[in-house]
Amino acid sequence: MSKIGIIIAREYNTRVRKKSFLITTLLTPILLVGIVILTTVFALQNDSDHKKIAVIESESDLFKNALRDNDEYEFVYLEGVSLNDLKISFEEAGYYGILYLTPELISTPNAAQLISKRQPPIGLLNYINSSLKNEIEQQKLMTYNIQDLDKIMKEVNTSVSVQTIKIDDEGKTKETSTDIAMVIAYLGGFIMYFLVFLFGSMVMRGVLEEKTNRIVEVLISSVKPIQLMIGKIIGIALVGLTQFVIWIIFSVILLASVNAMTDKTDIKAPEITQIIDTQDIMSPTLSTTASSTQQTIDSSDDDLAIRNIINGALSQNWSQILFVYLFYFLGGYLLYASMFAAVGAAANSETDTQQFTTPITIPIILALIVAMGAISNPDSVIATWCSIIPFTSSIVMVARIPFEVPIWQLAVSMVLLIATIVGMMWLAAKIYKTGILMYGKKPSWKELWKWIKY
Repeated sequence: MSKIGIIIAREYNTRVRKKSFLITTLLTPILLVGIVILTTVFALQNDSDHKKIAVIESESDLFKNALRDNDEYEFVYLEGVSLNDLKISFEEAGYYGILYLTPELISTPNAAQLISKRQPPIGLLNYINSSLKNEIEQQKLMTYNIQDLDKIMKEVNTSVSVQTIKIDDEGKTKETSTDIAMVIAYLGGFIMYFLVFLFGSMVMRGVLEEKTNRIVEVLISSVKPIQLMIGKIIGIALVGLTQFVIWIIFSVILLASVNAMTDKTDIKAPEITQIIDTQDIMSPTLSTTASSTQQTIDSSDDDLAIRNIINGALSQNWSQILFVYLFYFLGGYLLYASMFAAVGAAANSETDTQQFTTPITIPIILALIVAMGAISNPDSVIATWCSIIPFTSSIVMVARIPFEVPIWQLAVSMVLLIATIVGMMWLAAKIYKTGILMYGKKPSWKELWKWIKY
């Protein structure tokens, strides 16, 4: 086995056999799934703290029926009560806050005031805003003296969900999901940022540890500095690749399990849609048919939601996504790991690395910010250029790929990334060769430039 191969095997075996590697590899997918589930549960969970709101209207009762009680909120309309007096004693009276309404609310959107001693939750504000909005719209429509207004409003109330279909050059169509693409882009960009930064920093700490412990002096007697650097970088890259493959397997198993459970349902949304479509849209029986159909749909909302998520995920071009992800993971890692390795060789302590790591981390953070913006606008100018520029492409391109990046942009980005990796590893090797045996002297940018020119 070559010397580089021995170093790669040493780095890989040393890290893979650690308990920390096994724990993080096995627990990370579980933690990620748990975070998603908990976030969803918390978002859907109603506030258990029942809030009673005192409502005071000035000069009129225009909004007497606007706010209705539910499981979370109770609205108590008070008459003959001074607002100033109630401000002092509303909490002792058992009220969460005071909602003060004036007739100007019909023409002035911010004429309503919610007074409380704590910051109100967004759910309460949204409920009040929507209730008052509906009431004002109803009152404005009633001024036109339209007969059967309530019946008309119920019949015209319609929800629309646009189905996205992708068509290729041959005319073949395939259902897609923008929501799923956005989720994949978000997770891909964030995980790529995390992995590149984590494993790149691992290389720097490993080099610095061997330098400070003087182990590198023994290693250099048997191998060249460049061989030691390349072996360490590739060995840690294989560690990251191993974790990534295990995570992919876990994700596939989880997705297959959820898909198998939801396959047991007998819900067939297209048949329900056909029932609605075959009705005469002007028929008096439309409301009855729609009502019974809506009950069927409501009873299976959860199953349909899960099925839509799975179908949207399965409709993605996973072969391309996984290939791009693997390529840019390795490319981004090799690019930044070479820079981190040079920093570790040049520094004498963790404190010395701070001045050199800042210029390295800025492009990574910038790439993450652009990647988050690319989720909503993947074809913007800044997202396109940052997915081509090598120092940001490894994160931004992963966020753009679920939205079908043009082949020429992908090819240019890959070629530039490979060329930049070669150049950066050459520069890092120059610094590594000189700095790995330098002790005692605090390095500077001027000193690094001298090492490169040697």
